[in-house]
Amino acid sequence: MESIDCTYRSQTSIPTEATTVFVSLELSRARWLVTSLSPNTSKISRHFVPGGDAAELLRLLSELRAKAERHVNAAVKITCIQEIGFDGFWIHRVLAANGIESHVVEAASIAVPRRHRRAKTDTIDGELLLRTLKAFKRGEPRVCAMVVVPTPEEEDRRRLSRERKTMVKERIEHINRIKGLMACQGIVGFEPRRAKARERLDELRTGDGRPIPGRMKAEIRRELERLELLRKQIAEIEAERDALLTPVEAAKPSPGAQLLKLRGIGPEFASVLWQEGLYRRFANRRQLAAYAGLAPSPWRSGDLSKEQGISKSGNARLRTTMIEAAWLWLRHQPKSALSLWFKNRVKADRGRHRRVAIVALARKLLIAFWRFATDGEIPEGAELKIA
Repeated sequence: MESIDCTYRSQTSIPTEATTVFVSLELSRARWLVTSLSPNTSKISRHFVPGGDAAELLRLLSELRAKAERHVNAAVKITCIQEIGFDGFWIHRVLAANGIESHVVEAASIAVPRRHRRAKTDTIDGELLLRTLKAFKRGEPRVCAMVVVPTPEEEDRRRLSRERKTMVKERIEHINRIKGLMACQGIVGFEPRRAKARERLDELRTGDGRPIPGRMKAEIRRELERLELLRKQIAEIEAERDALLTPVEAAKPSPGAQLLKLRGIGPEFASVLWQEGLYRRFANRRQLAAYAGLAPSPWRSGDLSKEQGISKSGNARLRTTMIEAAWLWLRHQPKSALSLWFKNRVKADRGRHRRVAIVALARKLLIAFWRFATDGEIPEGAELKIA
């Protein structure tokens, strides 16, 4: 999930239907459905544009604007809405660059009928997006969650941590593949990541005393070559990541460089926390927790009151990283106030109670990291690395 601000609101509460053409975009790879509502009319128009043809989309929007201006005899603006999805943010940027107001909405935040089997078509979804956009522009609270679109530089910078995670996963797959091939011949104790792993293949013997079969040996060699290439590429990414985290002289350090000063926070954690979350501005701690999906989800109706756990909305990468960081925080910062809070809360309990408490610690820790990265407020009782 991308950067979602659950508290993002329209900046105006004055209706602008009389001078605005509302447009929703239903995007697919083959074609785009453009649903529009012109001012002073209740008739909804639908048009189709070939998928990926931004020039044709701009031409169509220009025609809609000109037609609406002739109808109302006044200047008219266009406001568009689209769901975040496969196409990312490039369409939004094309519209914004051509002076068209554009909004990107998180699809799961839009209210839909709760029937067991509700009808769903592009036509229905286009009309629903139009109603949502009009309500948002009227200033209705909590009608939807608009995505805060990152700048191209911010979006490109976080490719480092995401690409590294993909490569680490691929590296594990190659290692498990090699060990699986070895195990089916009764060979144990071979570590593919060690130096001279390929040279050792000629020395290995199967469980029944035979050399490794020729075709299997060739397959394992090719797997080792892929593994070596991955190791080199991961090292390149980590070198570029470390260069980004290096503070620039006579300038305020980046949130990542600031977090790196804390004991127990390494380059990868600092990079992910910065590039996935702390590059943004948050008005308060509730917005931050909601963005990471660590906010609670209460269920209260009449006499019924229960907690459903965290919302799990927002940025999943930031959420999982914070839970990992919370476990490591207990090890590397045992005397901090948050670690003592966790130990006092959990005591000798194990299992589910401990797992629930670590999520609560992750939420508190994320807020402490945010304050440290933005205001320099050191978490209570935390230790800094020795320079």
